[in-house]
Amino acid sequence: MRILIDTDVLLDVTLGREPWLANSSVTLAWAVDHPGSAAVAWPTVANIAHLAPAAARSFLADLLTSVDVAPCTTRHALEALAFPMSDLEDALQSAAALAFGADWIVTRNLPDFRGSPVPAVAPASFADSIRAGT
Repeated sequence: MRILIDTDVLLDVTLGREPWLANSSVTLAWAVDHPGSAAVAWPTVANIAHLAPAAARSFLADLLTSVDVAPCTTRHALEALAFPMSDLEDALQSAAALAFGADWIVTRNLPDFRGSPVPAVAPASFADSIRAGT
């Protein structure tokens, strides 16, 4: 299984945001335990740097030892522009997930990923599937 982790999940962990911290932490722990199976999009790196500046460098340095940055090109950005999604940043996340070969995008922002070519799953559902061994 391969996943793309959306910004909100990482911010839950970085900033200790409740009530989402536990499930987002399970998602991140799975990614760390399965190197090469999880990725983030380039916009996520910038979002973390902007929204959690005090913790960004340390958090990202640790994260990127186990989680890849999805390899995106101009072609992927152009694909994102054509996705039937209202939020361009979420479309870029979807294009990154597609480029990485992700089976799922793990995000709390499910409604904005309805038009994504890669299905989205909430961290709670992903954590439940991990706990169940599926």
